[in-house]
Amino acid sequence: MSVQTIPQPDAVVTERQAGARRAIAVWLFAVASLVFLMVIVGGATRLTDSGLSITEWRPVTGAIPPLSAADWQAELEKYRQIPEYKLVNRGMSLDEFKRIYWWEWGHRLLGRLIGVAFLVPFVWFVATRRIERALVPGLLAMFALGGLQGGLGWYMVMSGLSERVDVSQYRLAAHLGLAVVIYGYMLWVALGLWRTDTPRQEAAPRGLRQGAVALVVLIFLQIIAGAFVAGLDAGLTYNSWPLMDGAWVPGGLLDLSPWWRNAFENLLTVQFNHRLLGYVLAAAALWHYWRARSTARAGTAGAVLIAVLCQIALGIWTLLAVVPIGLGLAHQAGALIVFTAALVHARALNAPAHAPALRGV
Repeated sequence: MSVQTIPQPDAVVTERQAGARRAIAVWLFAVASLVFLMVIVGGATRLTDSGLSITEWRPVTGAIPPLSAADWQAELEKYRQIPEYKLVNRGMSLDEFKRIYWWEWGHRLLGRLIGVAFLVPFVWFVATRRIERALVPGLLAMFALGGLQGGLGWYMVMSGLSERVDVSQYRLAAHLGLAVVIYGYMLWVALGLWRTDTPRQEAAPRGLRQGAVALVVLIFLQIIAGAFVAGLDAGLTYNSWPLMDGAWVPGGLLDLSPWWRNAFENLLTVQFNHRLLGYVLAAAALWHYWRARSTARAGTAGAVLIAVLCQIALGIWTLLAVVPIGLGLAHQAGALIVFTAALVHARALNAPAHAPALRGV
């Protein structure tokens, strides 16, 4: 029996597909959780200087770690050929090498796991005709972005194998940024599918909806700024607050030429920008909450504000403690939590006015 109510042929779905929306949402939430974990493990490889321990990219055979003493020695010999070993870790023992190797191997293995966790259920949902046609391009785009992320990760590692003792901060920021985009894309789609059958609320004012999206963008930019701090180890310097190098606005912010290089290569400027963006974000979150306080979304707006303030406090603590690994990872996880809170809030405010129409199987 047909229950079609809206004459939009391209949006019409079967009852089976409509019934599978929440199952698909759960799948996407699960994969997004793995991406979240991937970002944290990536942060650990950075904080432990493990990212260059594997000097080859073998997408399939690389899933098998060294299994014998000879295999381990061969991997160590490869590592001994790169500048990081020669200039930073010369004389590293095999046991010390294993500690950094396992972090990078785990990071890459998790990437492979994410690919499988996405592809296998996707094929099953398609084969059983549970995915509506309108969703397919977006899901394929997610998978393509995942593949691109793997290539970008290797491109990042390559920057540290010949002339540098670390990876390029530009490539590190791009790698983290794409991970956050994939994570956010999955959450956005999953949240829309989860809420398909929930009652529609009165549309929020346009300015409030736009403000929520602007907060997501601002948080994303702050995460990228943090990637440059991490890429330059800028958090290991100027470990005071609220003053920086003894001043509110320290000298030397524009020492490099041309001027734009300071935003990406000057340790002082990179950390100063990260601090400044944090203050701007706090003000924006507070203003947004003030505007949303009398609406149905005051709760999620308040959650975003609290998350932002907690993250700033955690960032200050991490800086003053000179970035111990535990606090560094907590701060990175906190950034994704803030991003998640803002995305959930923005998605709720920007929910579509109508669900796709249904037709009988």
